[in-house]
Amino acid sequence: MTRSFTRHPLAHAALLCAITLTAQAQTQDQKLERVEITGSSIKRIDGEAALPVDVIKRQDIDKLGVTTAAELLQKLTSNVGGLTDGASITDQSGGQRGFNGANLRGLGVSSTLVLLNGRRLANFASPGDDAGVDLNSIPSGAIQRVEVLKDGASAIYGTDAMGGVINFITRKDYQGADISAYALKTSEGGAGKTTVTLGGGFGDLRKDRFNVFATLDLQKLDALDASQRDFIKAYSLPTSLPPQASSNSFPANIDLTSVQLTALNNFVRANPNTALKGSNADGTWNPGGPNSGSRRVNFGKASCTGAPNPNFVDGTSLGGREGCSYDYVAGSQIYPKADKQSLLGRFTAQLDDDNQVFVELMLAKAQTDYAASPATARFRTSSGITLPQSLQNVTGITGAVDFRFRLEDAGQRTSRVESNASRLVIGATGTLAGWDYDTALSQSTNKATDTDLSGWVSLSKLEAGLKAGSYNPFVKPADRSAGQAFMNSIRLDGAARISKGTSTSIDGKLTRAIGALAGGDVMLALGAEFRKEKTEFRATDVLKSNDVNNDRSSSGELLADADHSRNVAGVFAEVSAPITRELEAQFALRHDRYNGVYDAATNTTSPDLSTTNPKVGLSWRPSKQLLARASYGTGFRAPTVSEMFLPVRSGITSSFVRDPVSGEVGQLNIDRYSNPELKPEKSKQASLGVVFEPVRGLLGSLDYWTIRKSDIISQIGEETIFTTPALYNDPKVVARDADGFVDFITVKKENRGKLNTSGFDVSLNWRGEATAWGTFGAGLNGTLVTEYKFSTDPRSPLVDGLGKFKDDKAVQRWRHKLNLDWDYGPASVTVTNTYLSSYRDQNVDGLAAPAYNNRDVKAYSLWDLTASYRITQQLRLRGGILNVADTAPPFTNQSRYFQVTWDPTYGDPRGRSYFVSLSYQLR
Repeated sequence: MTRSFTRHPLAHAALLCAITLTAQAQTQDQKLERVEITGSSIKRIDGEAALPVDVIKRQDIDKLGVTTAAELLQKLTSNVGGLTDGASITDQSGGQRGFNGANLRGLGVSSTLVLLNGRRLANFASPGDDAGVDLNSIPSGAIQRVEVLKDGASAIYGTDAMGGVINFITRKDYQGADISAYALKTSEGGAGKTTVTLGGGFGDLRKDRFNVFATLDLQKLDALDASQRDFIKAYSLPTSLPPQASSNSFPANIDLTSVQLTALNNFVRANPNTALKGSNADGTWNPGGPNSGSRRVNFGKASCTGAPNPNFVDGTSLGGREGCSYDYVAGSQIYPKADKQSLLGRFTAQLDDDNQVFVELMLAKAQTDYAASPATARFRTSSGITLPQSLQNVTGITGAVDFRFRLEDAGQRTSRVESNASRLVIGATGTLAGWDYDTALSQSTNKATDTDLSGWVSLSKLEAGLKAGSYNPFVKPADRSAGQAFMNSIRLDGAARISKGTSTSIDGKLTRAIGALAGGDVMLALGAEFRKEKTEFRATDVLKSNDVNNDRSSSGELLADADHSRNVAGVFAEVSAPITRELEAQFALRHDRYNGVYDAATNTTSPDLSTTNPKVGLSWRPSKQLLARASYGTGFRAPTVSEMFLPVRSGITSSFVRDPVSGEVGQLNIDRYSNPELKPEKSKQASLGVVFEPVRGLLGSLDYWTIRKSDIISQIGEETIFTTPALYNDPKVVARDADGFVDFITVKKENRGKLNTSGFDVSLNWRGEATAWGTFGAGLNGTLVTEYKFSTDPRSPLVDGLGKFKDDKAVQRWRHKLNLDWDYGPASVTVTNTYLSSYRDQNVDGLAAPAYNNRDVKAYSLWDLTASYRITQQLRLRGGILNVADTAPPFTNQSRYFQVTWDPTYGDPRGRSYFVSLSYQLR
């Protein structure tokens, strides 16, 4: 990202937060136009570098070789644990597959405000743990620049911008036509990508008094399977994390009672020639493993060995030495297949020299297909299912059995998420009676449909078939056709969740000078917004029947359609006061009111909420080469409608947990609930920094920031439940069956504690003078986190999460992006390094092989090489190698994500990839 710090005499305007603004130096004969920059509603001269905003321009995006908003934000050093396509596969509760979100400062997706052209978008509609804008809805082909304010701007944009603001800015007018094509291919196959962008516009605002343009962006992404990556094979579950392998294998594992195990071994002793023998020398069975009192056996374990077979036998894995385990990673999908389209259009009419009206339309669609390992099933002794008579005859085991298996005959579980987003803005901007104004009426929607496609069956029919002997999961027959036919006969189609969110708003702001001080005009901005938020949830009858195996409520609560809405109103004022030519102060104040939400199902209304939040900033320029700045503000995030009135979400835990009561390890059934009694989150944030330009062409900045967040809205961590006796012994949290095993877990949204984080942002950018060898440049942008502490319960002390994997993410102490640039005539070359420091692994006892436990995760460093050549004034060729060294994501023993052995929130599993793009402009 290129940066320059202007020496214009007005450049002392208020800088409130953490980094510098990219600005082009103005020549004296240029008209100095006032523009609005993210972080303030007061327009300023562009050359003033008025705000501490990180600006990423279109050419910077192209140099990085990225084509989506989500890929771009992964390059930001302040983005910690954001949701990506890979991470979204891990969703185990039918909630937010297909969602890509930003997470500035690691405060949570819901604390990062994402804007398009300075206005809000509707949140991703599908209910889940994270409330935020889906980055897939951003029309990436139309982006001209991205402004990132990494300090909370609650007084300007809304009280929920605790972590910061990301403003995607597109063209405002355009004349001509352009087309670009992009193709990416990986060296190991899979995860390929093709993109085509078409744009065109006509009409000169000065001459014709109008302009209309549109940009169409089409993207196609290929799936990436685990079998296509060597690093997955190198750290296979049987080798590195056998305790995290699944005990749901095929054939079925059986957890015998002590009486049944005795009967089995007595039968073997009495019948030494029986075909079913255990591992002891005399043929008796000697179960051993981490679960179920070491009484787990598999009468078809001979078919669990041999490559390539995801089923395996390992004494340290969940199957134990007499049972089978299943490597669900080997057959899983790392990246989903996706097709994305977006359209952005705008019509602008110039009413006179000072006033415009405009209409802006954005449409976006994303279809993402997911494939996971075959479904699982478990039946306790209470189901009354016995072994087939043929097995009873050769084992001596009678009575009901407790068994679990994987529905391999049903095939992979596949799902499709279709997300449709739209936004219509009708507005006016200009000058009237000495006031600059900007007002608009807008409506933004997001609709998400999550559909079960294949591999999903009726639980009741499966149980009935097992009781009737129509299906035998205890042995693997040579001919699978009968089992496949049975699974096909009980297949359920049409299970879908349909969610829609709509945000309708009217906003306006006025700006003008209201006086003068020694340093210049005192500027005042006044603004107001009224917004109506609406959510709709529908479920198909198949889901409402609560009979979809692996997609049902364990507690028996049925899904119901739901509609909720609320009104939000806010007003704000901002004053910029240049006390002297060297010293400027900025003050802002915002008041918001959230009306209560009525829930027809319970006939209750959540309480009304209101808040008033200040923002103050001070900038001091003792010389042209040095600027100091400081800021302080507060934040307030009201619970979203979904967090208060969310339909029950059911599935399995996202991580492997160990139950200290039964000794069982694995993923457990879980029901997640909303909570209408939630309190708002609150925050305090401050920053202090300097910007310096010791010599021409060299610009640096150093900023300290600190954030204190309280009453965090979250659900109790699965790991926390089973390390806290008061929780795992509470039947309201952990429901157990008659044998003491976990039946299911119940959690709900709660205000669960605090989060304190602090650190430094550093930026150093150099741009040399033109030489006979071209022009050289370099830049370093990094974030050093010095504090990251949080509590998972209001009564618990703060836990240190810095430089560790804790809860749901790793917080690295240091992240940076380094770029080296060379421009020579029509050619340019850029080398980029993205670096994330080492951290302490999750290291949960009993979830990794000894050689892979009690360890640190290695630092992660990626080098990219990109180049471009302007063939003609209209035609440009770009190409590059991403991850030149073919560096694999570092190994981690984390159990939070389905993609174990690596971390999908920051790791790039594609390996070395090559891209080429060609763009043509007709002006």
